[in-house]
Amino acid sequence: MAEEASVPAICETVRQHRRPFFALAQLALLVTLAAFTAGCNSYFGRLVRWRGADVGDSTRFPDRPLHASKRPYFFARGGDESRVRAAFREAVPTDSLNAFLERNGTQAFLVIQNDTILYERYFNGAERGSIVTSFSVAKSFASALVGKAIEEGYIHSVDDSITRYLPELAARDPRFSRITIRDLLMMSSGIHYGGWFVFANDDARTYYSPDLRRAALRLTWIERPPGERFQYNNYHPLLLGLILERTTGRHVADYLEEKIWRPVGMEFDGSWSLDSRESGFEKMESGLNARAIDFAKFGRLFLERGRWDSAQILPASWVLVSTRPDTAVDYRTYYPHGGIFADERGYYKYFWWGFRRDGSYDFTGVGNFGQYIYVSPASHLIIVRNGSSLGAGGWLQIFYAMATALRR
Repeated sequence: MAEEASVPAICETVRQHRRPFFALAQLALLVTLAAFTAGCNSYFGRLVRWRGADVGDSTRFPDRPLHASKRPYFFARGGDESRVRAAFREAVPTDSLNAFLERNGTQAFLVIQNDTILYERYFNGAERGSIVTSFSVAKSFASALVGKAIEEGYIHSVDDSITRYLPELAARDPRFSRITIRDLLMMSSGIHYGGWFVFANDDARTYYSPDLRRAALRLTWIERPPGERFQYNNYHPLLLGLILERTTGRHVADYLEEKIWRPVGMEFDGSWSLDSRESGFEKMESGLNARAIDFAKFGRLFLERGRWDSAQILPASWVLVSTRPDTAVDYRTYYPHGGIFADERGYYKYFWWGFRRDGSYDFTGVGNFGQYIYVSPASHLIIVRNGSSLGAGGWLQIFYAMATALRR
């Protein structure tokens, strides 16, 4: 009898939950149909059609061009590739460098020391002229532009409240006035970032929204006071892009081309992906598209503390403050307990990731799917890796070990 009685009980349970279940299913169907109807100029359309990000996104978004320098810079050639292979074996003792790079989704891998290319190879269908996308390495470029705008007087200081330049935020919530430009650069603004539901997820919003200005100014809200702890947040580069755009009176890509791209001798044209043609705002959180060899030149600019031959492109003080450890933060409460922060040697500063060494430090721009511009000043070394996937991971440990070996 108990077994028989369970049947209507189960049926009653289904009846109780059927309506919300089917309502959710109908909602999902309607959203999907609306997305396909709206096409790829809508947020929902992009989510449904494009789904997750990939390295082909540079062809999906519109972009603003970056024109090559009329006087391109060329690294010297003829370095000893065997030194790179030996350094790699110290990091990954049981593997071949080329086989490892090929197998782990690498598109480009460059090792440059003392302005000489020791190793430059391309894999998985890529070649020297192939466009690769930066993903979040673009944030490091954005940070450099903030430093340049401060030098030129467009922005007064990193200690300025962001509402000095974006007053509509304070009109919406006065607590925004407590956030400084430095808080954005440190990823410690206290602005909420997260969301588990795909259509209300901040990662998706800050990547796929066809109006990123609106997303940054209207969809952000305060979760905690600024400066308390590190939380990676893609609204930060968007807000900085708005400040750059308003203060300089120019598109961010145009400012980059004039102040950095051409002065450092970029060999190829590049581009910066836009949120949409209608909005025309640079995807500040990602989407800088270039050749690997030109990404290496940005690394050289920071290796040389902002100097390019006889010209000081960026203030040396800005390069130093952007990349060296911040001793003012309480490591135990400020950073999460894991990843590069686990041994209290890793840190984050002004859109660069850093690693303490004995008496020095390395730093790197990092992007999704394993995009890196890694700089080791002590070894006078630049490593660029671009990939279609992260592969086995562990790249930062590999670069750190290689830089140690190549220092000897």
